[in-house]
Amino acid sequence: MVSSFSQTKTENIIIVTLDGMRWQEVFGGVDNTLMKNKKYTQNISSIKADFWNNDIYDRRKKLFPFLWTVVSKQGQLYGNRNFNNKVTSTNPYKCSYPGYNEIFTGYPDLAVSSNDKILNKNENVLEFINKQQDFEGRVAAFATWDVFPFILNKKRSNIFLNSDLDSLPLKNNNLALINEMQNLTSKPIDVRPDVFTYFAAREYWKAFQPKVLYISFDETDDYAHEGKYDQYLKSAYAADRMIENLWNLIQSSPQYKNKTTLIITCDHGRGDLIKDNWREHGDEVPESNQIWLAVMGPDTEPLGEIKTAGQLYQKQFASTIAGFLGFQFTANHTVASPVASVFNKPNSESIIYTVNTK
Repeated sequence: MVSSFSQTKTENIIIVTLDGMRWQEVFGGVDNTLMKNKKYTQNISSIKADFWNNDIYDRRKKLFPFLWTVVSKQGQLYGNRNFNNKVTSTNPYKCSYPGYNEIFTGYPDLAVSSNDKILNKNENVLEFINKQQDFEGRVAAFATWDVFPFILNKKRSNIFLNSDLDSLPLKNNNLALINEMQNLTSKPIDVRPDVFTYFAAREYWKAFQPKVLYISFDETDDYAHEGKYDQYLKSAYAADRMIENLWNLIQSSPQYKNKTTLIITCDHGRGDLIKDNWREHGDEVPESNQIWLAVMGPDTEPLGEIKTAGQLYQKQFASTIAGFLGFQFTANHTVASPVASVFNKPNSESIIYTVNTK
């Protein structure tokens, strides 16, 4: 269904998620307490040299240089709770499958309650877009985690989905090389490293030019669960660099330059330092519903970090993704309204920015 969004300038969408990446590091950089705790940081001096700065703005820029030098100047960032600016997941389970379901279906289904490999009955925005004229066969998703074929219901959705050690179509030598490398590499977190997920996505983009591309990184969550704060930071930094690399390629292509919107977010948050449960998330960790959102593209006013009080919800992301491409997302379930403030000229009748009044 085409809506009033049809005048948007966005022709392509790139969506990237960092699994379980806390808003605290996104907006505050490396945490001094965790960095100095030998239980969580093996080489304190090395991490300090790489990521520490007394100034919070320089500190977060060292961890996320692309986010805070490019996106912050050309886009919008939400979720710094120090300013009472909140982005929140609404599913009660606060774990990955329910979070990704909420992101892509716009529906925090109470029946989606675990990370079990069960085919998702809810329609997602990627399969919706794949059914639209000029988009069929031009939607692709790449994930480190091997549960994504179930989350996005690969059997039903008909989008191109590559996860864990799935082979790539052998269109060129680069794709063949990635197939070989990901099968020969060690798997420290029992799935392929994020860098192979990225190169698979990048080389597929070069070969097939999808209009919608989703990349899901996983290492931040796995290393956090293991209590390896240093590796959690290094994985976050690496993800930022890979996003930068992809964005630079996109901006070098006439088909994509100034016609592409980039959305970066996460599936869930984590606990805090007071309870020493930063490693965990789930229904027993209330803070793990605290997430964040970054958006940059031709339809988004460059407001940078949003420091005014407000409330956005994860369930709004699906219709926001569709809205950038000129569509109103409809599905076999209810769908939350888009995030109005990321559109230069939001239509007040179709999209709503909910201000926190509590």
